[in-house]
Amino acid sequence: MDNLDYGVIGNCRTAALVSKEGSIDWFCLPDFDSPSVFCKLLDEKKGGNFAFLVSAGYTVTQQYVANTNILATLYESEEGAFVVLDYMPRYRTVVHKYYLPPEIHRYIRLLRGNPKLRVQYSPKMNYAAEEVCHEIGENYIKTTSVINEKNEVYLYSSVDYETIVNGEEFVLTKDEFFLFSYTQKLIPIDLERIHLDYERTKVYWLNWINRSRKYLQFDGMIKRSLLVIKLMSYQLSGAMIAALTTSLPEAIGESRNWDYRFCWLRDASMSISTLVYMGHKNVAERFIGFVKSLLRSRDDTFQIMYGIRGERELTEKILPHLSGYKNSYPVRVGNAAYTQVQNDSPGYLLDVIYKYYLYFPGTLDEIEEMWEIVRHIARIVMNSWHLPDHSIWEFRSKKLNFVFSKVMSWVALDRASSIADLLHKQNYVEVWKKEADKIKADIFEKGWKEDMQSFSQAYENTDFDSSLLLMEFYGFIDAEDKRYVKTVKAIKENLLYKGLMYRYKTADDFGVPSSSFTVCNFWLIQALYAIGEKEEAKRMFESIASYANHVGLYSEDFDFETKRLLGNFPQAYSHLAFINAATLFSEEQVLSKFIRP
Repeated sequence: MDNLDYGVIGNCRTAALVSKEGSIDWFCLPDFDSPSVFCKLLDEKKGGNFAFLVSAGYTVTQQYVANTNILATLYESEEGAFVVLDYMPRYRTVVHKYYLPPEIHRYIRLLRGNPKLRVQYSPKMNYAAEEVCHEIGENYIKTTSVINEKNEVYLYSSVDYETIVNGEEFVLTKDEFFLFSYTQKLIPIDLERIHLDYERTKVYWLNWINRSRKYLQFDGMIKRSLLVIKLMSYQLSGAMIAALTTSLPEAIGESRNWDYRFCWLRDASMSISTLVYMGHKNVAERFIGFVKSLLRSRDDTFQIMYGIRGERELTEKILPHLSGYKNSYPVRVGNAAYTQVQNDSPGYLLDVIYKYYLYFPGTLDEIEEMWEIVRHIARIVMNSWHLPDHSIWEFRSKKLNFVFSKVMSWVALDRASSIADLLHKQNYVEVWKKEADKIKADIFEKGWKEDMQSFSQAYENTDFDSSLLLMEFYGFIDAEDKRYVKTVKAIKENLLYKGLMYRYKTADDFGVPSSSFTVCNFWLIQALYAIGEKEEAKRMFESIASYANHVGLYSEDFDFETKRLLGNFPQAYSHLAFINAATLFSEEQVLSKFIRP
């Protein structure tokens, strides 16, 4: 495939990528950040996959079951047709309890005729570092690592197990199923059980998305983005991951390959803000619970990112045995960025916490606990905002006084002051407001460059930076302010190329960026809309919307020339920014009110 033509299935514990031909090419067990059992995505020869193979006479199409995270892949030919319904079970069992096992169900429905197919079943343990052996048991295929017998997975099916293991062709004469599981099942697995889990999972997703705001235009794409973002929330802790993959390159053949299966407080906070606006408060409550677990005492240090269980050390290493996506080496797991200083991070988090105080009724102890976290974060910002950092872009060897980091430091203290005002803590209001005003004055003095007629990327340079488009979005500056209007126009003039946005054009640790960062395109759309250039914003939005893949998903980056998707996939950042932009161009659907006369 030349594009990231994958659908995604998941259950808020882990997730899998299914190609448009129906091959599972990426799946980690039992959790998002666990080693993979299928990773053909990162090495076509060694990685392993789980596919259904048909003759060349078949056409294969794919779409989601409407308003769910269930993926339907349709195989059609003259000899017959069938559809594969891929999903991971997720549904409520009792109050606040969910069934979300680490497993995939592949439910095959015969539609007509007598189609023929083969099963390509090739799990590879530990990022394909460990070969496996198959053992056919009484009612399953057990696949075990040849060097670590603890690494095992199970396949249950209504199809003959020898036929599966040997990859033999068989004729589909009735509905069939495959259940691929990290754990051995304790109850009988049959077609009736698969059908029941399918219906329960379908109802769960239909109910979840039905609680969202509805729009007259772009509603389907907005819902798909919401469903994708929801998949990236880790049910067991409340963490939100940035993307489902590792090491998908920002440009083919380059080494900008990172592991995004962690919780960046920036990305997570922005996702949560969007979900709250769209009507999903439960996800926000779980995320706030995750934040509480990270900052339990005044001595806890503040990191930009954490593991999905709150891990603080995310040691980065290279997997030398994998060739990488389209041979884009290296493949990395872990992420060394966790050690970086990024002064913008507290701003997003305090923005979310402010919304928490506004919209969530809480007990006294919960409110007091959050207040301690607010004071703790504000104290950090007060002591650090004036210092250089690695910025939102995570420069590895460069620390400067980045303007957007200062802006988000202002946001942090502005929101902290607003929280203090809600709680009638006027002494804190005054202190934090005074410091916020000091930050704003500093930015206007040192960040605005007359010769550029724009705010610059950093105090020390005269580079353009797409992150500055967000200055108005977070309330730092009015849309009518001439400095903001000129900044938007200057950034567009200098960073827009062939209809897509650079994040910046300056060289970083790996050279000059050669792809478009997806989220920057939506930031420009929002900024153009804010300064009154709404028609241009709409044209650009419709163009960018057309670059989503065949099932409406976005990755981290676009190729400037071909518009193909690049980078880790799907990217929460990209989808939340899509939602924020799409809602600018569509009225919310208001249901009619029936009032008795």
